Amino acid sequence: MKKITIALDGFSSTGKSTVAKKLAKHLGYVYVDTGAMYRAVTLYALEKGYVGNSESNFDALVDDLPKLKLAFKVNEISNNSEIHLNGENVEGQIRNLTVSGQVSKVAAIPEVRKKLVEQQQQMGLEKGIVMDGRDIGTVVFPNAELKIFMTASAEQRAQRRYKELLDRGEEISYEAVLKNVKERDYIDSNRAASPLRKADDAIAFDNSDLSFNEQFELILAKVKEKLQA
Repeated sequence: MKKITIALDGFSSTGKSTVAKKLAKHLGYVYVDTGAMYRAVTLYALEKGYVGNSESNFDALVDDLPKLKLAFKVNEISNNSEIHLNGENVEGQIRNLTVSGQVSKVAAIPEVRKKLVEQQQQMGLEKGIVMDGRDIGTVVFPNAELKIFMTASAEQRAQRRYKELLDRGEEISYEAVLKNVKERDYIDSNRAASPLRKADDAIAFDNSDLSFNEQFELILAKVKEKLQA
């Protein structure tokens, strides 16, 4: 059966990962959450004190990159693929606002992007993969058969993220989440290395007013078109 590469790019908190996971399960494809990879590196940098302080030490982080081993392993209970950093499952540690506040800075470091992009491209050599992130359709898989660029208003995305954090028991204000969303948008879109932008051949997809099922069905229809082409 024909297999394709599906690239989902877009702004933070647009629901890329949720849609990508369901697509991968539905199609029997491999799912890769590249955001989790950058978050894992950011978690390492925070733990080492390389970021999060008044002065960042990006050079030290770059020197440590050869020590970082990232891998996705399936959780036998949830059946979800989860990120492991140097043998430790860090899925539950990378989703908080502290990591969110630093991840765009870490992801802007050219050496970090180079290392992770190389790993991502290796994962997709045999196609049959759904990958989401910021530069999948422009840098990682510029020849992907299907490229989707997801967006929504900053306020809508902040509201989704705010609810998610509250459900996890975090004490945070909506205003702080909205500020973080806007800051990440600016950094992601203006960084020198692989800035966030819509690929020329990507399908723009604004899900501000769509339910999850509605957006999933619309994207799945696009997948079926490509598979039948």
